[in-house]
Amino acid sequence: MTPAARLQAVIDLLTEIDQTQRPADAVMSAFFRNRRYIGSKDRTAVAQAVYAVLRRHARLHWWLEREGHPATPRALAFANEILGEGRAAATVLKLCDGAKFAPAELSPEELRLVRALDTHTLEHPQMPEAVWVECPDWAEEPMRAALGDRFAVEMRKLLEPAPLDLRINPVKASRDSAKKALERASITAAPTPWSPWGLRVQGRPPLGGVDAFKQGLVEIQDEGSQLVALAVAPKPGQQVVDFCAGAGGKTLAIAAMMQNKGRVVACDVLAGRLKRAGERFRRAGLHNIEPHPLTSERDPWVKRHKRKFDRVLVDAPCSGTGTWRRNPDSRWRQLGPGLDKLLPLQASILDSAARLVKPGGRLIYATCSMLPEENEKQVAAFVETHPDFTVLPAGDVWNEEGFGTPPSEGPYLRLTPARHDTDGFFAAILLRKSDQTPAETEDAQDAAPPAMTAETTAAAPSEVAEA
Repeated sequence: MTPAARLQAVIDLLTEIDQTQRPADAVMSAFFRNRRYIGSKDRTAVAQAVYAVLRRHARLHWWLEREGHPATPRALAFANEILGEGRAAATVLKLCDGAKFAPAELSPEELRLVRALDTHTLEHPQMPEAVWVECPDWAEEPMRAALGDRFAVEMRKLLEPAPLDLRINPVKASRDSAKKALERASITAAPTPWSPWGLRVQGRPPLGGVDAFKQGLVEIQDEGSQLVALAVAPKPGQQVVDFCAGAGGKTLAIAAMMQNKGRVVACDVLAGRLKRAGERFRRAGLHNIEPHPLTSERDPWVKRHKRKFDRVLVDAPCSGTGTWRRNPDSRWRQLGPGLDKLLPLQASILDSAARLVKPGGRLIYATCSMLPEENEKQVAAFVETHPDFTVLPAGDVWNEEGFGTPPSEGPYLRLTPARHDTDGFFAAILLRKSDQTPAETEDAQDAAPPAMTAETTAAAPSEVAEA
């Protein structure tokens, strides 16, 4: 493709993302699938340019508003070329000559815009801090509450592309043997600093055809997601539930920790997602996983299996603020339920899943969010209404299991991009102290109206860090 054709492809793709109520990565996949004539290098260049626009959303919009120009896909693409990529206005004008596959000639308004932006840079001293760090209005107050004086540092880190992390499958390989298998495919990887299973890959090589991946030696999974699975700390032979299993990434890690012994029930309200995860389970050589679709978090199956499980993981649907470096469009486009629906849904899921935990067992509540409303406040509200559960400090689990230095201080597992170079994650480990909850109380909970359905969770972030 010529540079002009690439720019037009960027405009076309931005237009499709703007007009389609689907995540940008899904729109992008369909876009290239329908244009197989675009070569791999051109696909990479176009995708990188589009992601650059999405990561610079607030700053580009600030400039367009300053110049009184609507934020059309063309205007955003032109502004990104000049402000983000440092190209001269004359270069943009030359690309937009109306030739075949090239952008149409600039309108008088567009011409005024590119001339006004010429020689400027993306950031401006008059930009508000929230614009500078690309924080949407709805998230600024809770993100500041969560991050304190690290607000700008963490938010700027969320603007960087996420690294490619792999988790080795201990049933089939050690970290050293998996690393050597990747090297045979000319893939360089180094151990991750926190997870004993993690390998961080240099660059973004395609893994689908690599033997180490096809043979189930490694899985794609952000190091932070691996640490959440570590927090479950299951033992071989135990009974475990992954209540919101999604694509099955944490299910795989848990089953491998159990050395294929015992039972892991992978639940989700999206039966198709569980079915697709089955291929991952088979590739990993794990036969202690039992997929079980649910109609809602109040599915009758939960009542029939009350107090039968040693570990229950609730990786709850959430805002996904911790994954913004991986999904930059999700800052600005509400494709799933908002906080007003997510918060009661999370509480309901946690309340229902708690019934599965046996006395002495553990309930692990996790999100890929950095908002206190979805994390600490949810746990505090749960403990207040469930006095038979108490918070087990994450550091205690790390020390008991010999996982090394705990990644974070305090009672919870808190991971942030700037501190840990992972996605933002939260996990609370809740210990059921004794059989104190009256049976009639749990029976009354069974009658609560269902909230977790395919409609409410289909677009909510789930396992996004593992794809």
